[in-house]
Parts: sequence; structure tokens; C-alpha cells
Amino acid sequence: MTRDSLSVFEEVLHDLAVVKAIPKHLANVRVNRDLTLQDLGLDSVDRMAIIAELEQRLGNTFPEHQDPPSTIKDVLSWIDSAESVPFEYRGENFDLADVIIRGRRLPLNDRLERCSVSVSREYAQSFTRLIEPPLDRKVTVRDPDGHVRRMLMFGSNNYLGLANHPTVIAAVKAAITKYGVGVGGAALLSGHTILHAELEHRLAAMKAAEDAVLFSSGYGAIVGVTAALAGTEDVVYYDQYSHASTADGLKMAKCKAIPFRHNDPASLRAAIETQSDHSELYVAVEGIYSMDGDIAPLDQILNVCSATGARLILDDAHGTAVLGKSGRGTAEHFGVEGKVDVSIGTLSKAFAVTGAFAAASKPVTTYLRYMARSHVFSTALPVVTVAAVLAGLDVLEKECEWLAKLHDNVRYLNKGFEALGIPCRSETPIFVLRVPTKVNMRAAAHRFHERGIFVNAVEYPAVARNEQRFRFSLMATHTQQDLDELLSTTDDVWRNLLNSHIRAVGKS
Repeated sequence: MTRDSLSVFEEVLHDLAVVKAIPKHLANVRVNRDLTLQDLGLDSVDRMAIIAELEQRLGNTFPEHQDPPSTIKDVLSWIDSAESVPFEYRGENFDLADVIIRGRRLPLNDRLERCSVSVSREYAQSFTRLIEPPLDRKVTVRDPDGHVRRMLMFGSNNYLGLANHPTVIAAVKAAITKYGVGVGGAALLSGHTILHAELEHRLAAMKAAEDAVLFSSGYGAIVGVTAALAGTEDVVYYDQYSHASTADGLKMAKCKAIPFRHNDPASLRAAIETQSDHSELYVAVEGIYSMDGDIAPLDQILNVCSATGARLILDDAHGTAVLGKSGRGTAEHFGVEGKVDVSIGTLSKAFAVTGAFAAASKPVTTYLRYMARSHVFSTALPVVTVAAVLAGLDVLEKECEWLAKLHDNVRYLNKGFEALGIPCRSETPIFVLRVPTKVNMRAAAHRFHERGIFVNAVEYPAVARNEQRFRFSLMATHTQQDLDELLSTTDDVWRNLLNSHIRAVGKS
């Protein structure tokens, strides 16, 4: 490696200001070049910002068919192989990614202008579609140009259809009549209602825990729990595919954060065994990973935690009311209920509202009520939200057919994709179809839209350029006819994607 390549890399770290403790990270760069970018505390957007910045400065685009460089050594080798050119922006050929990953270097007015032009020009149809009520398996969508169409909704986390369930709607109406709409303050100062206390009790029982504490959002729960529990002398081992909220919680905690390979208990064990001091050890994983739809091997991860003395923090956002025979989540799915130290769930997925909770032992929840800043300094959940979740729990417990129907839909879609030869398989209601490189992602998204199928298009820079994908989310209320329409449309889009990919590869 040359000194020049190291200087370029250090300069990019400085200019992008992707980390607060730049001197410490640069020291790590000089000492150990086998470190990964994650070891430097950089999240996925930070890492893509570095790669994009280097591409601009070096005039050399990293091959899309290869994985982006991940270790410092790989980055420096790539820099050495590229011809350095003066840095400059690409004139008017920019998109929203330029604003997101390079925005920290631009004046605010410049960022605002670029964002406005980019969004109005290309992003409006994919990300600003106006949905008119009711919000169900079929929705009415008003395009930015005013065109109105009926679409099948495969882009919602309303897994059990509770957003429109008559029991839930009736409970919300009754709660409004009796309590009004909100409490008007944080729980510690303004208190909370009998309904809040009942919900915490029932959520704790759902997760086989002693107690639960409510948060105003899933993001706030993850950030609050992580930052409250992990201290500066502690170590948190986290799955490399962890949500952005975990990354932000780790930054707030200022603890030592060490990633391990996705869903790899052996990698986790190896990472923990390299820790020589006697700090508190935590492991952070998710039940279902929302961008991939796969399930963490929770039983094996718990075995590692038990053997090493680490405490497990489980983000069960997409697993709660989805996995397990009774819908109690990932722990029930693996038969390990009561063994998770802290189980976090959101109320914004299967329960179709907003908010979150952390279920744990009584000492832990008491501590969180006073020490989790996102709980202490946030207004308590509105009464109508609490009533909706309580009613949703009633439905989950008394109308088991909805959970069974959801699982049936997952099996049906798996068989359908397999019959079509489309590489899209899942154990969960989240199905992911990765898009080949060198294809027009937005044109493919438009094809879904024109066929009346509402799906999530996950584009760069949310994921790497070679990891762009479509995400389909199933609901218990989807009929077989709905699923057949999704299969037929996906088959059409997939064949066009492959053809465009073949043409693009042939030209290169």
C-alpha cells in the first residue's frame, strides 16, 4: 500500500465527517488495515458515502458485479489501482443519492435545490403516491399527476389486517368517547391511564416477561434501550444487517460496538471470544430483518449468549404478532420464550398504529422508565393508539384464523414463485426480489405501478447499487386472487428485468 492511498482515504473520512471521533478512527486505519469499515463504526449509508466519494475523486467506478470493498486494505488496494482525478460534481446529472450521501459537504441552499429538483423529477411516483381511505388490501392511489387508480397493496406492514378490523375500530371509538385522544405529556410527569397500564401488562405477558414499558416509536425504543443499558466501558455485538436505529443507539451509548456476520452464531461467538476485558456484554439482533425477510437463528444465538454471559437485546418489530403458533414472536417460533433479556416490539407493524415497547424483568423496565431518554422526554402514547393495540391483542388471541391465514399466504406465494422460477422465497410475510445490476430500477417500479400492484422499491443509497430490490409484504386479508395477480405481474416484470440485464451486459 502506498502512503498516497492512505492519505486519500483519510482525507475522505475528514471531509465527509462520517464519524465524530475522527482521530481515533484514523489511528485504527494506520495500525490495522484488516479492520472493516463497520469496525470503524460506520453504518451502511456512511460506507456508501465513502465509496461514492472515492468514485468521484478517482474517476473510477467500482465494478457493479463485485461486492464493494469492505476492509481498509481492500479500499486502499482499490485506490492504488485507480487513476486519481480532481474532484468535481456531475453537473445536472445528480439524483437524490447525491443529496443524501454528499449533503454534509454542501451548503444548505444547495442541498435544498438539488433535493427539490431530484424529487420532483424522478421520485414522485415511487415515493409520494397519495393513498385515499380506506387503507386495506386494496387502496385508491392518486398519482402526482392526478391520475387515480385502484391498486393491490403489497407495501404495508399491516400483516393481520388490523388497521381496518371492526373490533379495533369500535374500541378506538369507545376510547375517544371515554378518554379523549391523548394524555398531553410524558408518562413520568403527566402519568398514564389505566389503559396504558393494562397494555404494558398484556405486552409483558405476550413476551413472557415480568413487565413492559411503552415508547412513542420503534426507533425511540431501540435508541433508548441501547443507550440506557450499554455504557462507555461495555461492548455490544450487533448483526451487520441491524436497523439504523441500532446504529444510532450505539453511537449515543458511546460503547464499543462490534459487528458480526449476518445470522451467523459462529461469527458472533468468535467476536465475543476476542474480548479480553470484563465489560458488560450485549448482543443485538432482530427477529425478522425487514430488508431481507429472513429470521435470526434465535435459539443458537441464545446458546452463544448463555455460554459467554452476554445479555440479548431482541428487536422483534416484524416478528411480533407474526411468528409463532400464537403470534407471540420469534422467541415462541424457536421455543425459547422467557430467555430473552430484553424484547423490543413495535406497534406500527402487525398492530397497524404507532409506538413500541420493551419487555424485560421488573428491575430492567424500572431502570428504563427513568433512564431511557426517548421514554423520559417523549409524550406518552395517545389513548386511541393504546385502545387499538389492546383490541388488536384481543383479535390475535380470539380470532386465530387471521394468523393462520397469514401463514397460509406465505406458503402459497412461495409455491407460486417456485413454479415460475423466480428467485423469491421467504419464511415470513416479507418477500424480497433482488434486481440485477445495470437495469432501470425505476422503470421496473413503474411497470408494477401501471399494473396496479403497490410494492416497495428499495433503491440506492438505502442499499448498495448491487443490492437494489423490490419488497412485497403480505397481509392475512389478501385473497388467493390477489396473490395470483402479484405472481403474474412479477413474472412479467422479472422477464423484462432479465432481458434488459442481458442487453446491458451485452453492450458493456
